[in-house]
Amino acid sequence: MSTLSQWQLRAAFAARLSEMYGQEVPAYTTLVDVSREVNEDVLRARGTDATRLGSISRVTAERHGAIRVGTPRELGQVARIFGALGMHPVGFYDLREAAASAVPVVSTAFRPVDGEELARNPFRVFTSMLTPADPRFFDAELRSRLEAFLADRELFPPELLALADRATAERELPQEEAERFLRLAVRAFELSAEPVDKSWYETLERVSAVAADIGGVRSTHINHLTPRVLDIDELYRRMTDRGIEMIDTIQGPPAWEGPDVLLRQTSFRALAEPRAMRTPDGGVISGALRVRFGEVEARGIALTREGRALYDELLGHVDERMSRNPSASRDEIARTVWERHLPGSEQELAAKGLAYFTYHVHPDRPRDGTRPPADIGELLRQGWVRAEPIVYEDFLPRSAAGIFQSNLSGEGTRHSDQQGTAYDADRLSGAIGHDVLDPFALYARQQNDSLAHVARELGLTDALS
Repeated sequence: MSTLSQWQLRAAFAARLSEMYGQEVPAYTTLVDVSREVNEDVLRARGTDATRLGSISRVTAERHGAIRVGTPRELGQVARIFGALGMHPVGFYDLREAAASAVPVVSTAFRPVDGEELARNPFRVFTSMLTPADPRFFDAELRSRLEAFLADRELFPPELLALADRATAERELPQEEAERFLRLAVRAFELSAEPVDKSWYETLERVSAVAADIGGVRSTHINHLTPRVLDIDELYRRMTDRGIEMIDTIQGPPAWEGPDVLLRQTSFRALAEPRAMRTPDGGVISGALRVRFGEVEARGIALTREGRALYDELLGHVDERMSRNPSASRDEIARTVWERHLPGSEQELAAKGLAYFTYHVHPDRPRDGTRPPADIGELLRQGWVRAEPIVYEDFLPRSAAGIFQSNLSGEGTRHSDQQGTAYDADRLSGAIGHDVLDPFALYARQQNDSLAHVARELGLTDALS
């Protein structure tokens, strides 16, 4: 009997989810088409340099999804489903602190962590969990009502969870069971036709549109799917030219002449989608909700802790300059700051320990009898080794919050005088039942493995750093 391995299940799920979401949100199909056009044009213009951060087949197939759940129990069930696909929770993101408006969620991302698995299919899902216990957003009465509502719903059928557990344990599923699993999994993230309780939804919406989208309905749904593009500025222009309303900015680092780092994101604005609404008298009327949007991303090089600290420092410089001159162009200010403070080449990033790379012995360097130095910067400078950038596979809380905020219909309600409820990676790990992995540790391990291999090949006895 033929079977589907975890990566094949992951690839099939990503493809089917994309097809389903395209039927639900036709503008997403336009986004995918324009992304493909831009990628093909960039490949023709730049040649192999365009694939420096991933093959064109990987970039074209790449997606990240976003979903929202309400409770630790639901988050644990999501972890079981994605575990079946070889995806692990990586990173902790507190969007409550990153957003100026009311976004009462904490998040992690489920993704493959092994380099080979990422190359096969890098599907990832940014997953947010509501925080009803945070008094800055929910008073005691509303919290009680919200927690009772969430406890009474079932997002994922037992059959789906049982199949997920089997796939995780066996690392594969027989063809028939795999098909059943995929159908149930995709169906779990479809937009439900069940009428939305209008009064209850609006009660939560006054606090936060995100809270209403999570706790105001009896199901979950895919909130957005994000293709990857090689030139996000060109995509933004082309989408606008097609008459599709984009959010005001591209989130993340600015466009500049130096290396692409971390992650840049933008989206088209949330569209009004028809939904059936149940009124207090029990009747059902036609309504519309704006909660889903189309996001697109351009990925750069993963930064080390030192590089990330520099990135955050540069954001602070930009914010400070904007506060002094609010009418200035943020992009121009950011570009100026980047050019002044961030190394302008991959080699400089590597030499200063600001970004992660895998290192490989240069096969055609003439051997002149000299002993190679035990310093990676000198090995690079003298041509002993070459450095390949490690792609940033994760997310930026400020950028994610910026995307959320740009698609909200209002600011919501936030009582900043209240003490917020503490969440961190350890607390989220307990909710999921699995450790939330540290992305820096994953990148460092990949880099260190390559350095150890280089040292062995060159006959160096000291560890490289």
